[in-house]
Amino acid sequence: MGNSENIASFIRENKEVLKEYVETRYEIYRLKGIKTVSKTAGFLGWIIISLFLLFLVIIFGGMTLAYWLSDVFSSTVAGFGVTTLFLLLVFVLLAIFRKKLFINPVITNIISQSNDEDDNQ
Repeated sequence: MGNSENIASFIRENKEVLKEYVETRYEIYRLKGIKTVSKTAGFLGWIIISLFLLFLVIIFGGMTLAYWLSDVFSSTVAGFGVTTLFLLLVFVLLAIFRKKLFINPVITNIISQSNDEDDNQ
């Protein structure tokens, strides 16, 4: 009987401290979540910008290759046709190996960034 009274009085005396502790822990987890989401969004933004710049490089490189091959074959149609087939082949290969080349590395990187943050704290 005395033991339960001690626990009840302890809880009453420390109710505010416990409430502050729970609120503080909630705030810490909320801020960790915001940090993780922000880093992930920044990483994905960087990926989108990089892919856009790569797209521009492919377009201008493809046009350069097409005009060069047009000069080699003495036919504009042949030069652009071979370049189109080459870019189509690259696209098909990227589509086939998309998980291994793009999806899995991005997922691994996001998970490792999240785990690195938790390890540092």
